[in-house]
Amino acid sequence: MIETGLKDKVAIVTGAASGIGQATARRFAQEGCQVVSWDVKDGQAEGGGLFQKVDVTSAASVSAAVDEVVARFGAVHVLVNNAGILRDGQLLKYKEGALTGMMSDEQFDSVISVNLKGVFVCTRAVAPRMIQAGGGVILNASSVVGLYGNFGQTNYVATKAGVIGMTRVWARELGKYKIRVNAVAPGFIATEMVKGMPEKVLNSMVDHTPLGRVGQPEDIANAYLWLASDAASFVSGTVISVDGGVVTGT
Repeated sequence: MIETGLKDKVAIVTGAASGIGQATARRFAQEGCQVVSWDVKDGQAEGGGLFQKVDVTSAASVSAAVDEVVARFGAVHVLVNNAGILRDGQLLKYKEGALTGMMSDEQFDSVISVNLKGVFVCTRAVAPRMIQAGGGVILNASSVVGLYGNFGQTNYVATKAGVIGMTRVWARELGKYKIRVNAVAPGFIATEMVKGMPEKVLNSMVDHTPLGRVGQPEDIANAYLWLASDAASFVSGTVISVDGGVVTGT
């Protein structure tokens, strides 16, 4: 059995009220971490940890939450920047030669604010605490669409590609402080959002996944756990796709 080195470490997981975030918080708690779950929605603590209602787009909200975490637990060792939203739409829609729709400023700005700025705000607040603690691990949620694009997701793809860029910059900047920074790029995962899609769309997802199934939130949680563990102590600045081979199947 691999020794993860995570027992009693303090891990913050954003977007932890449901889906991948909740599965990640639970998995880290199983490993003996003191887990701090953040979400803008109501949620619950995992494994005797702490739940905080936090808006990741607000520097004040994030800063106050980090201060509370450090006051209670003494440090922050792991940050999983998982929080994200979707506001899908085509850049432009034409019908019979006439413009019938376009992605709105609100659709674009809201996704950029949560999925990209939120990662920046949380990392900026937590990194100094990691430096004080002698190191840490920052893990960012990207997506396979951030690597290869996807129809109708200009805003979402922009954020997930941007997260990859920030991951590589921070790996360079923070490595000297013994902080590792990596990203995970999930494929089609069976979250509530995905489960609510039409059966025809879900079947198409499976057809395009060589392993023949959609992923489970626990598949991503396990990837985060490995990247945070001592087993990945020389891994930084990378993007790991957890997608069942979907990229090669499209």
